[in-house]
Amino acid sequence: MMNEKVESIMIKDLVTLGPESTLAHVSEIFRTKRIHHIPIVDEGKLVGLITTYDLWRKNVSHLEYESIQVKDVMSKKLVKLEPDDKVGTAAELFLDNRFHALPVVSDGYLVGLVTTFDILRYEFRKEYPEPILYKDVLDKGHESSHE
Repeated sequence: MMNEKVESIMIKDLVTLGPESTLAHVSEIFRTKRIHHIPIVDEGKLVGLITTYDLWRKNVSHLEYESIQVKDVMSKKLVKLEPDDKVGTAAELFLDNRFHALPVVSDGYLVGLVTTFDILRYEFRKEYPEPILYKDVLDKGHESSHE
């Protein structure tokens, strides 16, 4: 069941930011797009990831967000997947490390993102291909509103 390639379930249409972006921009994206993870790229190469947890952990006033750059808060040591890695590998990493999102890279370039929600949706659709309840959530995808 989990032997399909991660590229079959990853989010490809992503909101990304550069390392010089401010936390004010990050906060606005989190609020308006209803996402929790933003990959940070420099000329298409993945250099970090910022999450809602990172903002909470920073514990600074929202008034200071305009003066703090993403590069000073983002996670830089990341566990990454490649498009050919298996969905089961992503699930195992989520369970073992308690991550909620894994960037998917090819030759260092960001090509997608897989979240715990994507794994849950993948497994749910195998069991219930025609859901009645919560159909709008499954069709839209919790984190697929990336730009």
